[in-house]
Amino acid sequence: MQRIRLFFSSLLLASVVLVLAAHAGRPSPAETSAVVPVRSFEFTYQVHVPANPDSAGSTHLWIPLPQTDGYQDIRSLHIDSPVGYSQGRDPEYGNVFAVFTPTAQQAAAGFDVSVHFTAVRREHKVSLDTASLKTVSSSASSDPNMRRNLEPDKLVPLNGTIAELAKEHTAGDTTEIQKARHIYEYVVSTMRYDKSGEGWGRGDAIWACTSKRGNCTDFHSLFIGMARSSGIPARFEIGFPLPEGKTEGDIPGYHCWAEFYLDGIGWVPVDASEAWKNPAKHDYFFGAHDTNRVFFTYGRDIRLSADQKSAPLNYFIYPYAETNGQPVKNLQTHFSFRDVSSAQVAAGNL
Repeated sequence: MQRIRLFFSSLLLASVVLVLAAHAGRPSPAETSAVVPVRSFEFTYQVHVPANPDSAGSTHLWIPLPQTDGYQDIRSLHIDSPVGYSQGRDPEYGNVFAVFTPTAQQAAAGFDVSVHFTAVRREHKVSLDTASLKTVSSSASSDPNMRRNLEPDKLVPLNGTIAELAKEHTAGDTTEIQKARHIYEYVVSTMRYDKSGEGWGRGDAIWACTSKRGNCTDFHSLFIGMARSSGIPARFEIGFPLPEGKTEGDIPGYHCWAEFYLDGIGWVPVDASEAWKNPAKHDYFFGAHDTNRVFFTYGRDIRLSADQKSAPLNYFIYPYAETNGQPVKNLQTHFSFRDVSSAQVAAGNL
């Protein structure tokens, strides 16, 4: 009898071992659902400063640098240039930049700068299932940094037409998420992505709602203005797009997007212009940013440092230079990317 019991005990133990072995290395349902889309790539940002025959006096060149945050890791950043530089941050938004101060001889001859880095971009997606139960609290708006996201920009007023539109399209809404969604729907359904003619690209919210067209800057200036007019903190973010379906190539220009803040939820991503261009992702881009982008800077009306003598920058994604306090024109740029594998990034052999 004892031998029989021992036999069945051994058989049971063996069965347990087999079951555990069968499941070894297999992710649990929770782990499977937690997989987040990721894109890894190399990025090159090149600037040519043309020769300046009238180079007497000081010259400064500012170039924005990409930022690491919860959805983006920047690795192996290096800068090649014959001109010395230092890094700094603007005092209002904390955007990081490299500032170059050429000698008179270097400014007269012209010079080149190349910024190269590797980035890992993760999808930023927020679940809004319970967001309708949340409202923006006074504690959020009392934060000095948050208050800036409730204030107007030079080209994004919060009164007049913008305020009237916001009031009209959020009438009857009782939660911040309802207001934000209706503002998003208004912008996507009313605006048209159209870069013909003049006026587009400045992020002039009044021009956008009057012309009902423009690029990503115009779409999101209107969204941000209407959100802030409704008491919802919203912020402007800018970087570069990564073409979907391509693994390398040149990038012709910037892309920008927005986020709005919900107390208890945090920053909620929005990309109204991409929603317009891709109707199949209309719902996705209210609450998500995909991996096909690289983030550089926040904000509008940016004063970089005390050395910047001219007017604040409308936004900061392209290089900016001054000689004797006057903006330098004809800076030449080139942007490119190349996808890399996560294994290459992890090995650090790029």
